[in-house]
Formats: sequence, C-alpha cells, structure tokens
Amino acid sequence: MVVTGTGLVTPGGIGTEATWSTVCGGLSAARPDPELAGLPVAISGRVPGFAADSVPIRQPWRYDRSTLFLLAAAHEAMADAGLSSGSWDGARVALVVGSAAGGVGTLETQHRRLLSGGPTTVSPLTLTGYLPNMAAGHLALELGIRGPSLQTSTACASGATAVITAALLLTAGQCDLAMACGTDAMVTPLCAAAFAKMGALSRRTGDPARASRPFDRDRDGFVLAEGAGVLILERAEHAAARRIRTHATLAGYASTSDAHHATAPDPRGTGLRRAVTTALGAADATLADVDHINAHGTSTPLNDRAEATTIRELFTRHAPTVTSAKGCLGHTMGAAGAIEAVLTVASIVRQTVPPTANFTAPDDHTDRVDVVAGPARPQRIDLALSHSLGFGGHNTVLAFTR
Repeated sequence: MVVTGTGLVTPGGIGTEATWSTVCGGLSAARPDPELAGLPVAISGRVPGFAADSVPIRQPWRYDRSTLFLLAAAHEAMADAGLSSGSWDGARVALVVGSAAGGVGTLETQHRRLLSGGPTTVSPLTLTGYLPNMAAGHLALELGIRGPSLQTSTACASGATAVITAALLLTAGQCDLAMACGTDAMVTPLCAAAFAKMGALSRRTGDPARASRPFDRDRDGFVLAEGAGVLILERAEHAAARRIRTHATLAGYASTSDAHHATAPDPRGTGLRRAVTTALGAADATLADVDHINAHGTSTPLNDRAEATTIRELFTRHAPTVTSAKGCLGHTMGAAGAIEAVLTVASIVRQTVPPTANFTAPDDHTDRVDVVAGPARPQRIDLALSHSLGFGGHNTVLAFTR
C-alpha cells in the first residue's frame, strides 16, 4: 500500500505544513483554557483559529467539532492526492475513521441543556452529532463514498487501527482507494475532569508550554488536545495508473493486546514488542532496518517508561532515533495514531526527525534511547515505525518505508 495524500488539523496548525513547522520548531501548543476554568487542570491543546464556517461544507453548524476537523483534514488529503469526489467511483472508495469518543462535545452540551431546560431544549441533531459512527457517515455523505464506511475505536490507538483496517480492505479487494482517518475533540469539561481525576494530566498549569514532556525525567502527565489526521492509501499499481506521486509505502502493520490492566501499559512491553516484530515481519524487515520511531510518548510516567524500556531492549545493536509529537501537540486521543502516522510519513519524505519538545533530561529508562531534542535532525530514513498505545491494552505499530 502507498500513501498518496495526507491532511492534518492539529493544535500545531491547520494543514500538514503548519503542523510540521510547529513540531520541527519544538513549539508547544498548550495554553490556558477558559472553557476548563474551575477544573483541577485548566490547560489544553486546542486547534488555533479553527472556525466551522471555514470548512467547505453546507450547514457546518450541524456537525460536532470532531467531525468538522475530519472534514477539513479529508479535503486537504484529497487535494494532496489529486482527487475530487467527481473523479472516482464512489463504490470503490472505502472510509475508516478512528475515534475514542465520537461527538462527546455534542453529548455534553445537550446533556447540560436537558438538565437545565428540560427535554424540549435538546437538539434533534444530538444523536447524529454524537454517535461514534456518524463522523464516517457524514464524510461519506459529503464526498459520495459508497464503499465500506467504518468506525474503529481502540482508545488512543484508534487512528492507527483505522490505517490497518483501511489496508485490510484494500488487500481484500473491497476498494481501490481508502481514506484512513482519526479524529477527536475531547477537550471538554467532563473529559478533562475525568482524566484529571485519574491523574493522567500534567499539573503544570502555571507553565503550560512546558507541561507535556515525553520521556523526560520530570514528566507528570499529558496535555489534553484535539485534532484530526487523514491518510489516503492505494495499491501501488492503482497509484501508478493515476500517475500520482507517492509519499511512502505502508509496508507492514500489527495490532496486539496487553491483557494486563485497564489503563496502565504492561511495564514489560510484551504486547508492544510483539507488535513491532510482527509489523517488521510483514514488511520483510528486521530490527536492524529501523531508522526512526515516532513514539506514542504520552508524557505519563508509566507509558513512557514501558515504551522506552521496550525500545531499549529491542534495539540492542543500534539505536533508532525516537521522537514524540505530544510534547508539541499534546495528546489528541483517538486522532493521535493518524496524526502521528502522517508525521512519520512526513519524516520519510523530508528525511528529517522533529524534536521531542521539553525533553531535557533522561531518566534511568530513557538514558540509552536516542530521543531527539533541540533542533530537528536531518537523517536518512528508509524505514520508520509509528507506535500507538491505548487504554484497554491496545498496541498498534505501523511500518512505513521510502
């Protein structure tokens, strides 16, 4: 499978180039959030300058914020791939959207209306805004996609799981083109309060730009964020027939489960280790072939320790470069896997590794891991991995090659 188009809407900016510039500059998008005022943690990573009426659709007010992100990123990806809805056979196009929470913002808003004003104040668009499958349904309707239209939910690995599902549909011959997406807009009072109660969020509220610190010795949690990522996948021969250039090849992938704990990763990294080796096997590659890893790197003590330990113990003969975009973008939840897959592809295209923002001091688990810090690092990258982990013990690894 080859990647022919990408699109991003993130706290780093609207569009792939804007986001790439932010992560390469090591710039944090975390800010104080007035909408979370009064909560234990009132900082977040919101998409800057995003307006619903900027998305080229009719009646944008009908959609949840997560769906609007998806629509905007999908339009960019289509333009990047030289596609338009009138240029394809919609029955041969598949759509897979990963999301951890669907339209949770719509649900929270309408629930507040129910409690304060009674049932007559609840919008008739509540369910079409909230139901997790509806982002895919709305995008299919907007673009005339009549092939498989699916939603995946593996918590924070959802966007990466969508990439795997899209690739499987292509392999099975169910489509000629597949849009693999991730989107979430979980910067809401309920979600922020719940993550804070769990102890998952950074408490550096007085210094939000330095709050997210993947792999750093002083990390204390992630910054809740929002966004969307889209990749357009095709079989190589289909892209060649369209005479469209390709960004990278999706050479292998794998998904495993920890079966360890509801929220904590397996500290031994057993599931992630199997996902890495299985993805490399599918790519007909070995550990020695891995040049770069775009890590999940949440900035939580347990995740970063387990992931760093796994990388250190797997790669004993050489140290691939490692980066986490969450230092800049925060944790975009179900969108993260797709966003970081796009950034992994961008690293291959540009032969550059963005730095991990706020990584200043390793701990005992990261001292032998080549976490890129400071300026972006030019590097020859022939094969790169993208790691995604999620609550429930989900591990997803994507292997991209030049």
